[in-house]
Amino acid sequence: MSKKKVLVAMSGGVDSSAAAALLLEQGYEVAGATMQIWSADEIKKNPSLNEAVNDAKAVANTLGIEHHVFDLSEQFGQNVIAPFINDYLNGRTPNPCVFCNKTMKFGLFLDKALEMGFDCIATGHYARIEKDEKGYHLIHSAFDSKDQTYVLYNMTQHVLEHLLLPVGGMDKSEIRKYAEKAGIEVANKPDSQEICFVPDDDYAKYILEHSNYTDKKGNFVDVNGEVIGEHMGIIHYTVGQRKGLGVAFGEPRYVVEVDAENNRVMLGKNKDTFSASLFAEKVNFISGNIPSTAITVEAKIRYGAKSTKATVIPEENGLFRVEFNTPVRAVTAGQSVVFYNGDEVIGGGIIARRN
Repeated sequence: MSKKKVLVAMSGGVDSSAAAALLLEQGYEVAGATMQIWSADEIKKNPSLNEAVNDAKAVANTLGIEHHVFDLSEQFGQNVIAPFINDYLNGRTPNPCVFCNKTMKFGLFLDKALEMGFDCIATGHYARIEKDEKGYHLIHSAFDSKDQTYVLYNMTQHVLEHLLLPVGGMDKSEIRKYAEKAGIEVANKPDSQEICFVPDDDYAKYILEHSNYTDKKGNFVDVNGEVIGEHMGIIHYTVGQRKGLGVAFGEPRYVVEVDAENNRVMLGKNKDTFSASLFAEKVNFISGNIPSTAITVEAKIRYGAKSTKATVIPEENGLFRVEFNTPVRAVTAGQSVVFYNGDEVIGGGIIARRN
């Protein structure tokens, strides 16, 4: 029987590099590929933008595997950067990793791999896949500290059937030791803490430089609608924010809502940031079975949040209402709400608004 052919999505980091090495060790026929998200002009102006590709090439060379570069800069702009900017301009706070995983890594990248004759792809995500008579299941990683299932809720049965997650059962320190032992150059490369296309983590600056938006001052209002100050422009604020408001109020004030339509930002006390329910749109269920009645889940409303028991209720027009057993803080439009049943990810969607 011939070896299974796997194309590893290599980001130039230690996790995907270790994934490639592990699969080689396990007897797979392995090649690597890196998505080039920067245009040739951007790389010419700033060669450091090509670091991910260069690091991945070096690792592939060390492992003795073929390496490909997929120029997906145009598609990345359309599928990730454009909606990211658009969400901010509409008073939302997006998670671009969710866009990228759905449309790029497990969309275009997977399609290219299958077209090239590979049986499946692999990534360095910290998550696990299990299969039984009901199909494929996405499972929380073996260690809480690096679990990445929150940004993987858009998985489908087709994707999981063609995906390997070699590092999902390992701890980060274990991965670094393994990579070092394997002679991988990036074994001790620091983890990226920022969005890949916003290297200095200044989202507002990025939007100002890459869109036609210009800051327009507007009103800070309290929860009763009374004007209490002036804001710098809506892209500088997100729900739950306390610092950096630019105005002193004599007591802590928090962003409760960003109202793009009326160019205003609502502020309140910490208690005003809590919500008992929300509406979610663009909801995906990994099993492919969309519930027609209410289901009980544990829900997370942001990457680092703890899960909270909740009820998910189908509404009209593809919306789902999520009711929490205990109110949750800073429900933020544009972020994702992800549904779990124990360690299994059931699905999730984009938060449309708090209720």
